[in-house]
Amino acid sequence: MQWLLLAVLGIMWTAFLVPIGRKRSDARSVEDFERRMELLAQAEVHGTSGRWIVTPRKGVRFLGPRERQQARARARRRRVLVVLLEAIGLTLLIGVVPPLRVAWIATAGLGGILILYVWVLLVVKARSAAPPVPETVEPAPVRRVEPRTPVIDHDQHVVVRGAMAAGA
Repeated sequence: MQWLLLAVLGIMWTAFLVPIGRKRSDARSVEDFERRMELLAQAEVHGTSGRWIVTPRKGVRFLGPRERQQARARARRRRVLVVLLEAIGLTLLIGVVPPLRVAWIATAGLGGILILYVWVLLVVKARSAAPPVPETVEPAPVRRVEPRTPVIDHDQHVVVRGAMAAGA
């Protein structure tokens, strides 16, 4: 039975120490950086002068500040959801070992937190999708404004009239 415990610990350490999905994205970002540096070097060799303009990549829609904030919030929520799912799976596996069945209590607690988190996400989505409720505003009392007399500034030769006097 001890070999099972060692196997589970070995699997956990392997999963923790070996990043599976990051190698491709790191390599891709390095390749993108090298390609862009080559483009800059070619531009310098050809003697291109003028102003450099930074533009978004082809096929990528430009995001304003609000959309960028929403995209970051979506990515953050997705990370929290994945962490909760991984923690549930890990504690479930740990609980398979008979002396560590107490971990299933943590699994149940994390499951409850996951259900609560999904519920909160659904409520937030429903609120953002619902049209805003218009507030009832009482109309301001109408008052008559007397036209002002024109003011003439002799130093600047400018005539200033009120809106009512100008016929607006």
